[in-house]
Amino acid sequence: MSKKKKIKKTRIPPNGSSRIKATRLSQPQGISFSFKYLNLHHPKFNCNGKDGSYWQTLIARLKDLSALTALELLRNRHRSLRCHPIDWKDTSEEGFGIKNEEQLVDTPYQFSLSSNEHGRVHGFFIDEVFYIVWLDPNHLLYPGK
Repeated sequence: MSKKKKIKKTRIPPNGSSRIKATRLSQPQGISFSFKYLNLHHPKFNCNGKDGSYWQTLIARLKDLSALTALELLRNRHRSLRCHPIDWKDTSEEGFGIKNEEQLVDTPYQFSLSSNEHGRVHGFFIDEVFYIVWLDPNHLLYPGK
């Protein structure tokens, strides 16, 4: 007859801590971008047919802006950036149309990808994260401009 082997009980330290050290991450410096609310199917704000130079410009702009804080971006008055709040009454839209927008969006913003060639990015900040909602390569948010 074979002997049954007993499984040793795992000892749990009384204070609940283990020997596994938690990874400590420092807060990211600069703006992060989220695509959680990105709407690629809006009839006006889509990038259908855009070539590689548009996408390269978009990624390069996001990379450059990620070195700034939200405050630095909002205070930046460089002509090629044109970052400013969106005043819906001056636009072709009444808002982003996202669920719980009134709780999520304090102030909507836009910034340019380049001087005029590649359009704008529209979204909003929560802390240091800019949530991109629309890509507007054809400048369609402000119809009179």
